[in-house]
Amino acid sequence: MTTLGCALFATRWLQAPLYFGLVAAQGVYVYKFFNELWHLIHHVISGHADETHVMLAVLKLVDVVMIANLLIMVIVGGYETFVSRIGLQGHRDQPEWLSHVNSNVLKVKLATAIVGISSVHLLQMFVDVHHTPRHDLMWGTVIHMAFIASAAILAYMSGPMAAHEAKARAAKEQAQVVAVPEQRDGRAAGGGGADGVEGAAGSDGTGPESWAGAEERIEAAGFPARKVLEMFDEGHLRAPEPQVITRLGKVDFVTRKANVVLLGGPGTGKTHLAVALGVRACQAGHGVLFATAAAWGTRLADAKAAGRLGKELAELDAYPVLVVDEVGYVPFDREVAHLLFQLVSHRYERGSLIVTGNRPLGRWDEVFGDGATASATVDRLAHHAEVVTLDADSYRTRRLEGTRFGREPDGRPTHA
Repeated sequence: MTTLGCALFATRWLQAPLYFGLVAAQGVYVYKFFNELWHLIHHVISGHADETHVMLAVLKLVDVVMIANLLIMVIVGGYETFVSRIGLQGHRDQPEWLSHVNSNVLKVKLATAIVGISSVHLLQMFVDVHHTPRHDLMWGTVIHMAFIASAAILAYMSGPMAAHEAKARAAKEQAQVVAVPEQRDGRAAGGGGADGVEGAAGSDGTGPESWAGAEERIEAAGFPARKVLEMFDEGHLRAPEPQVITRLGKVDFVTRKANVVLLGGPGTGKTHLAVALGVRACQAGHGVLFATAAAWGTRLADAKAAGRLGKELAELDAYPVLVVDEVGYVPFDREVAHLLFQLVSHRYERGSLIVTGNRPLGRWDEVFGDGATASATVDRLAHHAEVVTLDADSYRTRRLEGTRFGREPDGRPTHA
C-alpha cells in the first residue's frame, strides 16, 4: 500500500470520537428512561394515573429502549465495519448479527429499527387520539408509511447486493483450496494439476499468491502426508456424527485458542483428521507445526538440556496450531511426561493443540506413568476442547478383508 493510501486508510480513526459521542448519547437515554419510570411510579402510587396515562408512559419507555437498541447497533456494528475490528470472536456474548454485519446489512437493520420506533410514536398518537389534532394524525401516518416504503426499498435492493457478496465469498473460498491430496489408500483424489487445482483465480483477485502462502505454511508444518477432509471416509464411522467433523473443518477453534482431541483405536482416521484440520488451518492463514508425541518429547528434552526450554516454548507461540500425534502408543518416561505437561500448560489459552490418542482421557495415567501429571495435563487440555471419539473398524483391516475377496474397502474391484 502506498504512503497516500496508508494515510487515507488511517483517516478512518477520525470516526472513533463520533462513536464515543454516541455512547454518551446512550447514557442520556438511560437517564431519560429512569426519569420516565420514576414519574410513572410516582403517578401510579399517588393515584393520578389512569389506564391511558399508564399506556402512554409505557410506550415512552419502549420508545427509549428501542432508540437505545438502535444506538447499540450503530455503535458496535458501525465501529467494527468502518473503523476497526473489536475482536469478539468466540466471546459468549457476541451478538449474532455482528458476525455477518456490513454496510448493506447495517442500513437495512437501521431502517427496520426506525420503522419500529415510528410505529411506537404512531401508536402513542392513536392511544391519546382525543388530545391529538387530526392534522398530526394524518402527517404522522404519512411519515410512518414513508419509513415503511424506504425500508422496503432498501430490503429489496439488498437482495442483489447480498447475492453478489455471497458469490464473491464463494469464489474466494474456492480459490483458497490449495491442494487435493491422496486418499488413505494411496489413490489420487481426482484430476487436475499436481496440486488438484487448474490455476483458476477468484474474481476478487485471490489467486496464485494466496495459494503460494498456504503452500508455504503446509510445507513448513511437517505433515507426514497431505490429507484433506474431503477425502476422509465417514461411511464407516459409527461415531461421531458427520456434522461434528464438518464443524471442526471450519477451524473456528483456532481463533478461540481451543483444542481438538481425537481419540480412537488404530486405523480409525485420527491422524488423517488431524492433518486435514492442520491443512485447513494453513489455508485459513494460520501457522501449524506437526510432530508425534515422541518427537515433541525429544524436541523439548533437547531444549531443556541446552537450557532454553522456556525460549523454545515461547517460540512455539508463533504457531497458532500445534499437532501432537500418537499419544498413548508408547509410554512416556517421567521427564518426557513432565515436558509434555509443560507444553500443554504453556499453550493453555495461548494457542490451539490438535492431539490424537488411542486411549480415553481417563486412562492417560497409563501413558504418563504418573496420575498427578496425567490429571493436570488432561485438565488443561480438555478445558477448552472438542473431544471427539472415533468409533470405527480399522481401515487397514477393512482394506485387507476387501482385498482378500477381490474388492477395495469402497467396494471397487481390485486390479492385478
